[in-house]
Amino acid sequence: MNATKRAEIFARLQAANPQPTTELEYASTFQLLIAVILSAQATDKSVNLATRSLFADAPTPAAILALGEDGLMEYINRIGLYRTKAKNVIATCRILVEQHGGEVPQTREALEALPGVGRKTANVVLNTAFGEPTMAVDTHIFRVANRTGLGPGKTPLAVEMKLLKSVPEIYQRDAHHWLILHGRYTCIARRPRCAECLIADLCEFKDKNLPQ
Repeated sequence: MNATKRAEIFARLQAANPQPTTELEYASTFQLLIAVILSAQATDKSVNLATRSLFADAPTPAAILALGEDGLMEYINRIGLYRTKAKNVIATCRILVEQHGGEVPQTREALEALPGVGRKTANVVLNTAFGEPTMAVDTHIFRVANRTGLGPGKTPLAVEMKLLKSVPEIYQRDAHHWLILHGRYTCIARRPRCAECLIADLCEFKDKNLPQ
């Protein structure tokens, strides 16, 4: 895909949604971090249902730490892998309290040192909370990048590197939100909604799902 086509794709996505953001609900950088940890292999909807009560009762690292694993599990037990996530969240809160003054660190190295935080989670926090032009490649972005030709790659890291290199600089801060939302609602896995897609004429997918 050439640079002109990439630029037009993001220009259209921006025009349709000028201020994209995550669909996770949060009121602080810390709450965003916890919501993203909980969202692994779970829907944003299920995470929001759990965190509304959790954050109302325990909005800070110290407050969640005081709940303990068992107490935390009562809030998140309908989220997939909740036992492992509870263990990671409690361990993360302990590190934030003991090593970072209760604040979320702003470097990738420090974020990825937190239990339950991998590259994708760190990228979400760095982008959404701190405004860095990172690319958090989840299943939606991986699919859209490969299907459209925007950033083909065999692994999430390969797609991330390709997108960081090829997305025009003016769009990089918001690009991962646009691509996630596009994959979640339009360029869906089984039957992409190509007839409703605002970039269908620019997309390089050979098997478009268009009316005959």
